[in-house]
Order: sequence, then C-alpha cells, then structure tokens
Amino acid sequence: KKLHYLLRISLSFMFFSLAAVEVGTHLYWEIGGFTVHGQVLLVTWLVLAIILGLAVVGTSKLEQIPKGIQNFLESVFEYVAGIAKGEIGEYHYRPWVPYVGTIFLFIFVANWLGALIPWKLIQLPEGELAAPTNDINTTVALSLLTSISYFYAGFKEKGLGFFARYISPSPLFLPINILEDFSKPLSLSFRLFGNVVADEIVVSVFCLLVPVFIPLPVMILGIFASSVQALIFATLSAAYIGESIE
Repeated sequence: KKLHYLLRISLSFMFFSLAAVEVGTHLYWEIGGFTVHGQVLLVTWLVLAIILGLAVVGTSKLEQIPKGIQNFLESVFEYVAGIAKGEIGEYHYRPWVPYVGTIFLFIFVANWLGALIPWKLIQLPEGELAAPTNDINTTVALSLLTSISYFYAGFKEKGLGFFARYISPSPLFLPINILEDFSKPLSLSFRLFGNVVADEIVVSVFCLLVPVFIPLPVMILGIFASSVQALIFATLSAAYIGESIE
C-alpha cells in the first residue's frame, strides 16, 4: 500500500511538472494581477490600430459613389455580410454582421502581418514577435467568443427551449450533444493555431536550408493559406450561430 501511495504521489508530481512546461520564451507583463504575453499584445495592438485606422480613413468623407478606401471597405462589408447571410439566414444575419466581420478582419490582418513582416529581426528582451494567432491563447479566446455568441443567439431566439436540442432526437444523445458543443471551440482554436504555426515553421526551415528566393513560392502559399484560415474561422462561426437559432 505504501509503494502504491508513493507511486501515485510521484506520478502526480510528474503530471504537474509537465503541466508547468511552456513552449518557447515569452515577454511577460503583469497587468491587474494577471500575467500576459507582452509580445502578443504588442502585435495585437498593431492589428487593431490598422483596422481602426482603415475604418476611420475610409468613413471620414463618405461619398455617394465610393472610391479608394471607402470602396474597399464597402466591398469587404458586402463580402462579410454575404458570409453571415448565407450561414445564419436572411432574417437573422444583420445583427451578427459586425461580429463575423470583426473576427474575419482581425484574423486576416493578423495572419498577413505574421506572413509579410520579418518579426524575427526585431529583438526583444525575451520571446519574439509574431502573429497573434501564433499564440494558442489568442485562438482559444476567439473560439470562446464564438461559443458565447452561439449560446447567446440560441437562448435569445428560443429561451429555455434552446436546451431541448441536447435531448434531440432522444435523451440517449445527451452526452454526445454536450460533447459536440465542447468540441466546437477546440476544433476552431487548434485548426487556426496549427495552420499558422505550421506555415511559419515551413517558411523558417526553407529559409535555413535554401537561398532566400527559393522560399518565396512557399511564402506566397502561406499568405493564401492565411487568408483562407480567416475565411474558414468566420464562416464556421457564422454557421454555428445559424445552427443555434434555426
């Protein structure tokens, strides 16, 4: 019994030791008693500044016949509204266009900054700059926002009747339906995080092994993949919201 007890203690110690291991180094900041990754916040603020700057410049002098940045922003709005309308439905999509558009633009700009700017040339005391979506905490936070929107939309539309879906078509499906809702944010976050990290690793390896101009096609493919990831995340978020209110 004593040996079994000691074995359990040693295994528990090993588990918590592994749980404390972190991948890479980070620039830690203490904000309001919380420890955050400073390098992620720096690039996140830059992403938000770019989006807000484009919005302010594009809407400062509105013209009836749009041109320049206003024309670009209206095209983006129509594209995002089309995603929301197609996934949520014609009668419910309008209130969700701002959310779907924000998610799409944030991931799109973040991924492009990560693919186009050589962040490794900027030295920090600890850690290194990269796209915010290169950090699992960012992708999990975005996924949790989608989950909250999913439950809010369903509860607002159906009230307590929303939870009847968990025992449909039979109460035997209750565990499966609950597991399905928990798996949605997991799949969203890990899909985005995995694709962004994999692209950066591939480009880094090519840059180390071959001359500079050879990895360019891979970098172009990475930019395309980054755009696709923003589209997938926004489309799936809208699809989940539409599923909750149908």
